[in-house]
Amino acid sequence: MAEGRHFERLYGALKEGSISRREFGLRAMAMGMSAATVAFVINSLDFRGVSAQTPEAESGGGSMVGSRPDVGTEGQTRGEGGELKVLLWQMVTVLNPHTSTGTKDYLGASFMIEPLLNYTPDSTLTPALAAEVPTLENGGLAEDLSSVTYKLKEGVVWSDGEPFTANDVKFTFDWVSNPANAAITSETYANVASVEVIDDLTAKVNFVAPTLSWYVPFVGTFGGSILPGHIWNFDATDEAPTQAFRTAPIGTGPYKLTSFSEGVELKFEVNELYREANKPFFSNVSITGGAGDAQGAARAVLQTNEADYGWNMQVNPDAMNDFLSAGNGYILATAGTSTESIYINYTDPNVEAESGERSSLDHPHPALTDIAVRKAMSFAIDRDTIANEFYGNGQSAAWRYLVGISLYENDNLPYSYDPAMANQILDEAGWALDGNVRSKDGVELSFVYHTTINPVRQDTQAVVQANLAEVGIEVELKSTDSTIFFDSGVGNDQNLSHFYTDLQMYTTGPSSPFPVEYLNNFYAGEENRNIAQMANDWSGGNTSRYANAEYDEVLDSARTATDPETATTAIIRCSDILTDEAVVVPLVARAALVSSVSNKLLADNIALGAWEGDFWNIANWRSA
Repeated sequence: MAEGRHFERLYGALKEGSISRREFGLRAMAMGMSAATVAFVINSLDFRGVSAQTPEAESGGGSMVGSRPDVGTEGQTRGEGGELKVLLWQMVTVLNPHTSTGTKDYLGASFMIEPLLNYTPDSTLTPALAAEVPTLENGGLAEDLSSVTYKLKEGVVWSDGEPFTANDVKFTFDWVSNPANAAITSETYANVASVEVIDDLTAKVNFVAPTLSWYVPFVGTFGGSILPGHIWNFDATDEAPTQAFRTAPIGTGPYKLTSFSEGVELKFEVNELYREANKPFFSNVSITGGAGDAQGAARAVLQTNEADYGWNMQVNPDAMNDFLSAGNGYILATAGTSTESIYINYTDPNVEAESGERSSLDHPHPALTDIAVRKAMSFAIDRDTIANEFYGNGQSAAWRYLVGISLYENDNLPYSYDPAMANQILDEAGWALDGNVRSKDGVELSFVYHTTINPVRQDTQAVVQANLAEVGIEVELKSTDSTIFFDSGVGNDQNLSHFYTDLQMYTTGPSSPFPVEYLNNFYAGEENRNIAQMANDWSGGNTSRYANAEYDEVLDSARTATDPETATTAIIRCSDILTDEAVVVPLVARAALVSSVSNKLLADNIALGAWEGDFWNIANWRSA
């Protein structure tokens, strides 16, 4: 039986009182759940708030509340570390996190712009702009999970000297939820009804429906960032400051912007108004694109010492081992929840609607809306070869979209590498070979397959192209510089949001232990509000333009669940729909973060985790 089903029964026994919290924790962790995830499950209920304990917590630690690693920072002087050189081979183009589609842009903004809370590497919550993590015990979390009240840190100011207050929290919600601002993160806040300003240092978040996922809005690098309301005069309908803020923002974080050349270079200096007087350690940060590819970035950090830190090492194992042999650095990686996946366009990119829009909802894709075609593709691709030859380092083939969180995994894996089965499915569905390419009713199985320029991705494309050719599916390969592919500009028709090809490939994963926002990638919403399209400036998170009423209903039930059993069942069902209908083709279960690090840096404080961007703890980074 699936682990998720086991969990439901285990949790039911806990509710009935037939097992203790300790036994629940031990058995849940025996399934593969982390202690931190067990804590999240228990603490989300009205047991004892933060005092609800996992086995480790009963012996002295491990509650829902964690802390930031800050080894060796006690006696340091702000700025004494000199320059920190960072390579993002997918270079930053936007610095407002709420209008960003690429991880690179969230990372760039995170040096300046902060959330209320962050996730630690062990999945616990730790304060950023909030003074404490809200719990039932301290009164911050409502017993019925209908609201959460944040107490904010005193004395925090924006880098221009203006005070940070609860009005900024309210403004952030108002801005994100205003459709005219086309916020990429709007669905993260969809269950927020209002934000009340109780006083300057207290903000109350009221939910449309009580929810276990109270800790998703305003939390973490990917969607939690607080905006400086005074830049807009606290008027979320004022569009004038928005464009300038995309490239010249201010924040409360340890650094402030000194220069930004989009897609080329980003420079920061110490924010002298940062709330901790001895931080940050490094006086300034320079971020460049390096050689423009992950392999070049890895070489620059690990072999030639041209940089101190390289993000997202999507590099084949042989090359990585060669670079490491120089002895100048090391690799940091975390257990992964991300997948490298092929996304399927459910609309026709080759037809232009009357509005001039391509990939319009008015024109469904003539071949990829056929489940037989999608299932055949899932059987036809040799994932093991891709994972083992091009990724390695424990990154395995992925057969499901939601991976790495054992609570939501099960044994429903209907696909394997089976070209014969792929051919049989297509034959039975009436897609007949006409030469080397199958067709039906005048429609050929001929697709354009788009991704970023990167040796590993081009090698992957070549394998997929050859695999699909074996079953009569023709694929034309297309690659675009990652800076363009992941740029969210409204006029950029080469980006992933416009999705003007048939297939596109990239990596993404959940940004919290409650992966509703990740599953939003296939959520249409009322009036298709979450589908990327011209009407919303392509800001919807559902770039595949997939619409399934059952999927939406089940995901909504997870979003508003108040007990883990209901939420777990709903999330597993959403995952099953994506698998059963071959909605997306996951290829590789990737480590969430694989970074190259110079020996110059202390690993302890880098604190990579599955739910945060690399630089969430940048205030505490220092030399080894």
